[in-house]
Amino acid sequence: MSDMRLIVAGAGGRMGRTLIQAVTAADGAVVAGAVDAPGSAVVGRDAGELAGLGANGVKITTDAAALLADADGLIDFTVPAASVIYAELAAKAGKIHILGTTGFSGENETLIEEAATRAVIVKSGNMSLGVNLLAALVKRVAATLDEDFDIEIFEMHHNKKVDAPSGTALMFGRAAAEGRKVDLAQRSVRGRDGDTGARRKGDIGFASLRGGTVVGDHRVIFAGPAERIELVHKAEDRMIFARGAVHAALWARGKKPGLYSMADVLGLSDV
Repeated sequence: MSDMRLIVAGAGGRMGRTLIQAVTAADGAVVAGAVDAPGSAVVGRDAGELAGLGANGVKITTDAAALLADADGLIDFTVPAASVIYAELAAKAGKIHILGTTGFSGENETLIEEAATRAVIVKSGNMSLGVNLLAALVKRVAATLDEDFDIEIFEMHHNKKVDAPSGTALMFGRAAAEGRKVDLAQRSVRGRDGDTGARRKGDIGFASLRGGTVVGDHRVIFAGPAERIELVHKAEDRMIFARGAVHAALWARGKKPGLYSMADVLGLSDV
């Protein structure tokens, strides 16, 4: 089988540059195109040079639709407004969309689900192997321990991150809610401040910190009577997310249209 031809969206950003590095280093994949937002200072530049790899002949453009005509898929860690457009473009072209963007609204989610009826979309709040294994553990522990164990989810990221809680924290929250067989939207508690009263039994709490250059720290705490279980993941380099995204793209090749997750990619969906 020929190498998978992949487009990197948001090529000028930190994650976009890391994705270019990851695709270039991967067996079975090549950088077939790179896109960024209209008006971006990187438009017209060589994607390889921008990623610190040396020239690769791929110029950054703003026209994802034209690039998709000659590619197999697109990897997208951008912003919700751009991602829903990329999802529709991938659906129209019948291409694969690897979606690592976070911070979607309910309306955004609906648009992505509709696009996935016509395209293969792999969507995850975090593409790393370790995080997805940890989410499976969170679900199992939540199912095993009763509501005498309070669930609290802590996350910290760099000072440029714009959404909170992080997509990864929400993924852990959904895993915990699935384990407990409850609706996260009904049991989620965020941003406690002031006289909040006693903690309600069965709630799933979130705490978000922002500062410095932290790539991503997450901790899921099960606090019970006289004992506490903590599941921890610390990301030290964005490359873990990029490698996971490339792995997802290669896995998605030949799959039927649908909305998939990294749990599907890693065979963890039944855990």
